[in-house]
Amino acid sequence: MAVATLLPHYETADVRIEKVVVGPFENNVFVVRSKGTGDAVLVDAANEHELLLEVSRHTGVRRVLTTHGHFDHIQAVTQMRDAGIDVGIAAEDAAMLPSYDFVIPDDDVIEVGDLRLRTIHTPGHTPGSTCFLLEGHPVVFSGDTLFPGGPGNTSFENASFDQIIESIDRRLFTLPGGTLVLPGHGLDTTIASESPHLDEWIERGW
Repeated sequence: MAVATLLPHYETADVRIEKVVVGPFENNVFVVRSKGTGDAVLVDAANEHELLLEVSRHTGVRRVLTTHGHFDHIQAVTQMRDAGIDVGIAAEDAAMLPSYDFVIPDDDVIEVGDLRLRTIHTPGHTPGSTCFLLEGHPVVFSGDTLFPGGPGNTSFENASFDQIIESIDRRLFTLPGGTLVLPGHGLDTTIASESPHLDEWIERGW
């Protein structure tokens, strides 16, 4: 996909979010750009580093925010850092990266020009899984914590089904129902579409 054909996935007067799907696991990569200042960040340097570097040059990306440390979400990290783009991740997942520049704490604010991304620690899929809420907008980037139809996979080492359910219930389902959920793979959903099904997920156990 040529960068010139990137279409807005979500757009208002002050923000433009673009989505790029990369790699064999069809990872969603999101560019969050302030229309007021031109500042931008990339959510997950997942794969296809040449494309992501081109996207970053085109959109002004200077930082990468990593939702978690699984290999399919970090394949382009080294090349992004080599190009001078800083990469951040939660401390609990930092050892899963080949290298990084800053640690992302829970309940912190990451400024992107005049935009504000609130960090939400949601352990379960990995110990350091982190979602990013775009303050003032009904948008949350959920990584592999929440998808249409349920939580992310917890069959991995250091994953926990009970913990991901608690994270979703206490940290995400407290958001307004109209909040758009942009996951690390696949289609968007909303908090209102998913929250009625929590007990079903607990009963089925995945």
